[in-house]
Amino acid sequence: MGECFNEQLPSYSYASSPEDRRFSKHVHDNVHGNIYLDPLFLKFVDTEQFQRLRDLKQLGLSHMVYPGAVHSRFEHSLGVYWLAGEAIHKIKAYQGSELGIDRFDIQTVKLAGLLHDVGHGPFSHLFEREFLPRVLNGVKWSHEEMSLKMIDHIVDEHNIEIDPEILKKAKEMIVASRENAASKSSKEKRFLYDIVANGRNGIDVDKFDYIVRDSRACGLGCNFHFERPLETMRVIDDEICYRAKEYLTIHKLFSSRADLHRTVYTHAKVKAIELMFVDALTHANDFLEIESYIHQPAQYWKLDDSILKTIETAPNEELRKSRDLIKRIRRRDLYQFCNEFAVPKDKLEHFKDVTAQDIVCSQKTARVTLKEEDVAVSNVKIDLTRGRNNPLESIFFIRTMRVMRNSPSEMI
Repeated sequence: MGECFNEQLPSYSYASSPEDRRFSKHVHDNVHGNIYLDPLFLKFVDTEQFQRLRDLKQLGLSHMVYPGAVHSRFEHSLGVYWLAGEAIHKIKAYQGSELGIDRFDIQTVKLAGLLHDVGHGPFSHLFEREFLPRVLNGVKWSHEEMSLKMIDHIVDEHNIEIDPEILKKAKEMIVASRENAASKSSKEKRFLYDIVANGRNGIDVDKFDYIVRDSRACGLGCNFHFERPLETMRVIDDEICYRAKEYLTIHKLFSSRADLHRTVYTHAKVKAIELMFVDALTHANDFLEIESYIHQPAQYWKLDDSILKTIETAPNEELRKSRDLIKRIRRRDLYQFCNEFAVPKDKLEHFKDVTAQDIVCSQKTARVTLKEEDVAVSNVKIDLTRGRNNPLESIFFIRTMRVMRNSPSEMI
């Protein structure tokens, strides 16, 4: 058994030194307090492409059920930038010389945190997961890939001077959690790629921020507190590990995320409103050519949540069906929730997504005959990020906080 002892953890101010902060701009955030933006990152923030994130609600249409959920991708992106900086500075404070963490690494991780959502579409994931599949006829599109294109566009459009290697690695970090992500450009310091978008076990500062931010905005309690895992993370064998005492805290990260999915993201009324607005977008697409904006960053940045108001107030006859649907949403004449079915765990492997056709074909009464256009089906998968597997089984926990080059801590 590894040695256990109570270590007095020092208090640090990590973002930048007081001298550096003379050249920084601070923003007061309702989750993290003062966030300091260093000059390099301000070059990205002070662009119309990044400022567009102010007009993208983090939770899409959820504010029509939870009125407080009006926070934006802008503040979330600043929050992830800040936590990414906190994480890399804390690791550097304890293991900087051992791991060779330098200013290049710090800037890269913070830039990835800042820009990870710059390619997001309107109304959270609704645009990418619900609307685009209807109009792209099988063509694959992801906001992560658009983020990479948007970053290049911002650099070129605004002549931002930045080390190409920083830019390259920051972009790799943004897509690091995707199964088909490109291989890392270097095998060294792989742990850096797990800070913003962790594909190994799902613990990253993106979740740290949105779980707390979304819970607070919706007026819900949150059992997860990121401060202790952030303070006690250590790197062993090129992987971020956590103190054994934080096992329950890490579990709460995943359970809190699942609770938000059940309570907010897939709330019956939220889903009804989303399905109605997807129908409105689909009807409007032929006239507005919405999907034509998604290919080039120079056009894409002009697309935001204001498209709802554009459709709602347009006089064109071609948009009448879409306007009528939005009017129904405004007047709370929503699609009616009928039923839900939870698939037993032992049946998941053989279960396929239910379609409107399946519902119509299963009718047993002759009194009312449903047509496919009368039915909307939402197939939702809620888990702890690793499917049927327990994500905590892929995380290393350490019994002792003493991390030494030649005497690795015992893991459990």
